[in-house]
Amino acid sequence: MAEVKVKPEVPDPMDIESRILELCHQFPHGITDQVIQNDMPHMEAQQRAVAINRLLSMGQLDLLRSSAGLLYRIKDSQNASKMKGSDNQEKLVYQIIEDAGNKGIWSRDIRYKSNLPLTEINKILKNLESKKLIKAVKSVAASKKKVYMLYNLQPDRSVTGGAWYSDQDFESEFVEVLNQQCFKFLQSKAEAARDSKQNPMIQRNSSFASSHEVWKYICELGISKVELSMEDIETILNTLIYDGKVEMTIIAAKEGTVGSVDGQMRLYRAVSPLIQPTGLVRTPCGLCPVFDDCHEGGEISPSNCIYMTEWLEF
Repeated sequence: MAEVKVKPEVPDPMDIESRILELCHQFPHGITDQVIQNDMPHMEAQQRAVAINRLLSMGQLDLLRSSAGLLYRIKDSQNASKMKGSDNQEKLVYQIIEDAGNKGIWSRDIRYKSNLPLTEINKILKNLESKKLIKAVKSVAASKKKVYMLYNLQPDRSVTGGAWYSDQDFESEFVEVLNQQCFKFLQSKAEAARDSKQNPMIQRNSSFASSHEVWKYICELGISKVELSMEDIETILNTLIYDGKVEMTIIAAKEGTVGSVDGQMRLYRAVSPLIQPTGLVRTPCGLCPVFDDCHEGGEISPSNCIYMTEWLEF
């Protein structure tokens, strides 16, 4: 008897497009391709690309760039209607600001790209701000520097400093609390593995925790007033790695697994150093992740290193 092959059901392209639009409405600041992939893990990459390209061509989505990669965001028809009646100069400035995405753009750069007088640019910026089409955001890189971006965009971490900054001030105490709680969670995981009395290999494997598990634990504690992402928690875990308290390994993960990125998952576990680190390693330079970029006269240099200053004062 011949074997009967069942042809896999092909999803309706309209259903795919509808679901992508639903995700964009759920996340108004934009979604990445990974979000779509996690939501519809059984959909082929070609089907996903066709649906996205069709939505872009119909003008239903905007394509933006961010630190996380490409973002797909629902097109704001309200903004388009607000621009009706604006002159060409105002539309040009708006387009330049829109192209800058969530990293924003300085007024001097707008002047350079538009070839308009600074007085005219300032007038246009105030007008666009009054219409709530754009907003000015202070950058942590320079206290007196403001960048302009579309009103409904969430500023990039490079502008606001992310969860670690409040009103342009670095929240060192908040970072320290997160550091302690992340390490405490990994320590309890390691102690539970040791108490299981199983063979050493099983104990070692069960002592690991994914960044998603640590993120979930921190969220459930409720110690943060701001919404933390997995990337924020991985930044904290990286500081623990630099301190020699934690080690990380990367394993292959099935597509769509929670906490996985591009088929890989990062796992962390608390470790106890066999020997004390040498004096040189205890200096800021011994653990600095940007050591190779540090040189006198550069953006990162020993003369303006706050960590070196604090270490010398201690």
